[in-house]
Amino acid sequence: MKRIGRYLPLLILALGAISAAYAQSTFDLNMGFGAAQDKAASGQVDQALLPCTTNDAYPPCVSTPALSGFMMGFGGDLMLWKMFGVGADVSFQPAKETYVNLNGSAATEGLSTLAIQSRTTLYDFNGIFQPVSNKKVALKIYGGIGGTNLKFYESGSSSSILGNANSSQYIQSANHFAVHGGVGVEIFLTDHWFIRPTFDIHYTTNLTQFGSKIITGEMVWVGYSFGDR
Repeated sequence: MKRIGRYLPLLILALGAISAAYAQSTFDLNMGFGAAQDKAASGQVDQALLPCTTNDAYPPCVSTPALSGFMMGFGGDLMLWKMFGVGADVSFQPAKETYVNLNGSAATEGLSTLAIQSRTTLYDFNGIFQPVSNKKVALKIYGGIGGTNLKFYESGSSSSILGNANSSQYIQSANHFAVHGGVGVEIFLTDHWFIRPTFDIHYTTNLTQFGSKIITGEMVWVGYSFGDR
């Protein structure tokens, strides 16, 4: 997924270049804001991030959270024909969220607080079906593949006679293949500027960090359409 993130801007530029070769095509660039959700995993983990057991060796046990965070994104759609096209987008959490508190282990590392933080990123490469399109509104149905990336960070704080100190360092990431489906209504404010509320479902394989393999999301995209609609 890291490589996909690197090459997504190149793909969007390629879509724009292709659009120049099609007189009837349109190319949209957009930026979005919204949220993503997934339920919390059942059970608890201990201070070593292992499943909690009776007489656990690394107490106390704590719960992991649900996914519920602010997302922002970037993307592009290329409509090669009036009803069919392709597109790509990426949405991510701009801020880290606390995945699990490990304050029970903070003192052993000379810290006042200790936590694992996470950041979720979703990537999509879609086919687009546009059954309704006129000068004011367009209905777009998306389907494709992509991935879900979760990055994890260790965050801690400490206090001393020198003052308070905070630290955060990257630990590892988890990458999962995903299948994406979504629907959006594109509302044109001018001949080229539009807003597009969308609802998305990402079925993510082997997603054990949360309680379900299904991540849902809602976004409002603001974009500009190049070409003659």
